[in-house]
Amino acid sequence: MQFLFILPALFVFVQAVIAASRTSPPSGAVVVRAGTTASGEFKSIQAAVNSFPNDGSTRSIFIYPGTYTEKVYITRKGALTIYGYTTDTSTYTQNQATISFNSGLDQSSSNDETGTLRIHTDNFKMYNVNVKNTRGPGTQAGALSQYGNRAGFYGCAFYGYQDTLYANQGTQVYLKGYIEGKTDFIYGRQGLAYFGGNTIAVKGPGYITASGRQSDDAGSYVFNANTVIQASGAESGTSGGYYFGRPWSLSCFYSFRCPPRPITFTESFSRTLIFKSLRTRRFGSSGTGTPTVSHMCYTQTTRLLELAPVV
Repeated sequence: MQFLFILPALFVFVQAVIAASRTSPPSGAVVVRAGTTASGEFKSIQAAVNSFPNDGSTRSIFIYPGTYTEKVYITRKGALTIYGYTTDTSTYTQNQATISFNSGLDQSSSNDETGTLRIHTDNFKMYNVNVKNTRGPGTQAGALSQYGNRAGFYGCAFYGYQDTLYANQGTQVYLKGYIEGKTDFIYGRQGLAYFGGNTIAVKGPGYITASGRQSDDAGSYVFNANTVIQASGAESGTSGGYYFGRPWSLSCFYSFRCPPRPITFTESFSRTLIFKSLRTRRFGSSGTGTPTVSHMCYTQTTRLLELAPVV
């Protein structure tokens, strides 16, 4: 799979970028500013998106500080880049533009439709924007629903509770960002997704990932050098009560990259198979069948990069 080798190289390149501020619009970008009355500016992100022709032209948006309470749905044919206001482009911690909405599956017809930000187009990039679904416990409620090819999210933060990040279709990259939730909060079926250098924050006892890969296709999730922490205000019992993942279907596929070669853990035999939690320093399974790699351990409690086979 070429994906496993190309994206780590991309991650190294992005890590080398020198931190800078982005407090004014790049040349040619359409401006979104809360409460604006200026000609040519927009009060909402969706209005800015809708202002573009549905053609193959490349467009960009710059978002000034503020919380924009709206759903954003992107389907236009041409490439689109969204930039958020920040004083440090190398991290999510200085992001000042937030898209927020309260929407759950009890109010929608599909997981996709719960998403605060829905990407249904190719060649999409987003830098330093926070995306939140504030629905909370009780139902699936996505911050991001990602269906496009060649999508990249750099220094972005995604907040939710259940099903925060729907990496469902297409090739996609998440670098140096933040992903928060409790239950199956990184999940999808056909996505080919790479997660590098992110902070993954757990809000309560549960499962971080749920791969719904349904056949022996190219879909997989690759994790490299991410850090797992407890989220601020995490529920009682979170410590020692969460697992890195569980299968959503019978052909789940994950890869954890560690020097000098990737380690792959393939689930294709029993829905009862789980990853043991990071706290136990061991991955295992229950149910029938034999996984490709039955046990792994690591040398640091929060660094997925340190995974190594048990000898």
